[in-house]
Amino acid sequence: MSEHFDLVVVGAGPAGEKGAAQAAYFGKKVCLIERSPKPGGAAVNTGTIPAATLRESALVLSGLRRKGLYGVEFHLQPDLSVADFMQRERQVIESAWHDIEENFARHHIVTMQGTARFTGPQAIEVARHGKDTRSVSGDIFLVATGTHPWRPAHVPFDGHVVIDSTDVPTMPRVPQRLIVVGGGTIGSTYACIFAALGSIVTIVNPRARLLAQFEPEVSDAVRQEFTRRLGIHVHLDAQVTRIDAQAGLGYVTIADGTTLVADCVLYCAGREGATSGLGLENAGVATNTRGFITVDEKYRTSTTHIYAAGDVIGAPGRASTSMEQARVAMCHAFGLRYKQSVSAIIPYGVWTIPEIATVGLSEQEARARGLSCEIGMASLRHNARGQLLGETTGFVKLIFQRDDQRLLGATIVGEGACEIIHIASAVLAHQGTIDYFIQAVFSFPSLSEAYKYAAYDGLQRVQKSIGASGGMAGQQTADA
Repeated sequence: MSEHFDLVVVGAGPAGEKGAAQAAYFGKKVCLIERSPKPGGAAVNTGTIPAATLRESALVLSGLRRKGLYGVEFHLQPDLSVADFMQRERQVIESAWHDIEENFARHHIVTMQGTARFTGPQAIEVARHGKDTRSVSGDIFLVATGTHPWRPAHVPFDGHVVIDSTDVPTMPRVPQRLIVVGGGTIGSTYACIFAALGSIVTIVNPRARLLAQFEPEVSDAVRQEFTRRLGIHVHLDAQVTRIDAQAGLGYVTIADGTTLVADCVLYCAGREGATSGLGLENAGVATNTRGFITVDEKYRTSTTHIYAAGDVIGAPGRASTSMEQARVAMCHAFGLRYKQSVSAIIPYGVWTIPEIATVGLSEQEARARGLSCEIGMASLRHNARGQLLGETTGFVKLIFQRDDQRLLGATIVGEGACEIIHIASAVLAHQGTIDYFIQAVFSFPSLSEAYKYAAYDGLQRVQKSIGASGGMAGQQTADA
């Protein structure tokens, strides 16, 4: 006999959890189905938290944050496993599990552990290990199953020599030599982490720049830090023609005939929607060739009572946006006049070494839209806190309109970038101008103070370009 709910959610990652809680908060009867024994999705179990834990461990235990500053060098013991650097991971993950399960209990959400499959537009079967199959039906459905690494057939994944990002937390040891295929967010993040842990790292990237979603100056600064500070070898515009695993070694051949050899090959060349086996065809839900679900502006799928949110619908693929998408989707699904859209001001951070963060428009995007804009730059090398941290290439960049100085966007490279970007987010959200940074008092020494000098720089550029000495630019460019 089928159990009926107002809402049935598939997937207990960030989107599934918050979507379920949003509906339950307004009194809806909710069932949440999760295939894994524990909630949290990739963000908690295989992706964000494990990667962040490994990064922090690498920075602290390798002494990278202090190298060159105090004349002291740190050396890691050989043959350490990744698990040796993850002592905090289990505690953090277990705390996350507890918080999520407590959220479910607080909202009286019914949870089921098992594999969900649509048998029709309003029915799901849940296959449970060692137990009878359960059937559930619902008025509304939310699919929040996330993504997993793309595994093309020609790559011989074996979980040991040739791996993807989900294999990293269980690696038996830190490889002496590592080849990372792909210079995007995940590939670049793990490349710098393992370099900090002492691995000889090579990145093979088919694109002309690392982290090509950012402006060229960001890519250039990151590449400089990768090569100079971390000793990473970078091959750009390099098409991989073959990957092999033989006798415990990985071989990567690129189009110019060069073959690279390492103890481990980490393949990070994209992700695909985790929708295989979900039976979406039985519910009339359309997906694209990578398994991502197609939705409209209200997060409705091609079957209008079935919604989807989070990574499973594609970019931006961030936990922060996934949560908001699911909340908005449920407000539309149940006619709740609470949240009608996801904020247009979405900060984007990458926890590489150094960190990268951006919000709003880039300079390229602003000029492509025909906006009359100017930029202001401040180097963290000239910031007191930046000097304490050993910053050499980091910067704060502001993009603003020339006529009224309204902030259009900000980009930051350097330690703490993913934290201080939210100052720019707040100014953008209130349609503020760079005068906020001029007038504000920032703690000294702090990285945030760089905003003020980026704003000064921007006003000086405006003054020089118009050849004037009066007005706002003339009055405020003096560095007091």
